[in-house]
Amino acid sequence: MRKVICSAALAIASIGMMCGTSDAGYYRQYYSGWSYSSYNYHYCRYYYYPTTYATTYSYHYVIYYPAQPRYYYYYNPYSQTYWGRYDIEAKGYSLLAEKDRKGKLEDIPESAFPKPGAMPTVQGTEDNLKMEVPPAAPKK
Repeated sequence: MRKVICSAALAIASIGMMCGTSDAGYYRQYYSGWSYSSYNYHYCRYYYYPTTYATTYSYHYVIYYPAQPRYYYYYNPYSQTYWGRYDIEAKGYSLLAEKDRKGKLEDIPESAFPKPGAMPTVQGTEDNLKMEVPPAAPKK
């Protein structure tokens, strides 16, 4: 009887470990809360595990400019470039082509942003995990 109980406990623990890393998306990716910058914008961090076996999170910034209330811009601190934006009204994502990714928004023409579509895959993933939609920015 003791062997049966131990085997059952081990099986339950194994199922919990498998679900915790792959089925429960909030372990693989999440957004921090919004903060305010003295440069007149709000930002949060988008954290993600690029692989199912990663042990440290990578992150990008999501930046909301009240002067441009329709969009949340994604900024990669590693490459120091904006790489896309989420359109709040259209509820879709515009992924910039590599050649259009710049360090300053004013260097990216409006025409470089494609029509909003589905959220892109998490950068660097091997399993095509789709990014979660960003949380609503605080109202001023």
